[in-house]
Amino acid sequence: MVRGRPGAPLRGTAERTLTSVGTGPPPDAPARPDDDAARNRPHAAPQQAPHPGSQEVSRLWHVTLSVSGADAPPADVRRALERLAHDHPFLLTGRYANDHAEIRYWEEARDLHDAAAVALRLWGEHRSTAGLPPWEIVGLEVIDRDTYHQRIAEGYGPPPAAPVGVHPY
Repeated sequence: MVRGRPGAPLRGTAERTLTSVGTGPPPDAPARPDDDAARNRPHAAPQQAPHPGSQEVSRLWHVTLSVSGADAPPADVRRALERLAHDHPFLLTGRYANDHAEIRYWEEARDLHDAAAVALRLWGEHRSTAGLPPWEIVGLEVIDRDTYHQRIAEGYGPPPAAPVGVHPY
């Protein structure tokens, strides 16, 4: 048995910082909360907010945003939604018709209020850059990750966003 002073590194070893080891992906791995692997592994603990001294945590929220308005050419709507998906890389799926659309994605936020606020600004803030139609938001659902997966497991709620991408209704 090798003994040393409590708190001092053992002779011949470098001092190391201990880190916790979890079952989730590394912190720098891209988040894919809607794939099969994510559904079957334990939920990772929320990450602390990047503000020093802050005790706030962020969580994943599943957002469904519904918009509608005057008729627009479906090909233009599709191109605009594809540009939105490029601008907002967490967009999982977009469905569209000539007068309405629905987008679903994961948002990381401190609470439901923050996630909803971001979702309500999304369409308007990306309208000009993505070429989105001048439609209004007519529906918004924001649910936490556990509720989303509970709904899927119980067979109700929206089906998992597969295939990912932009598709007609």
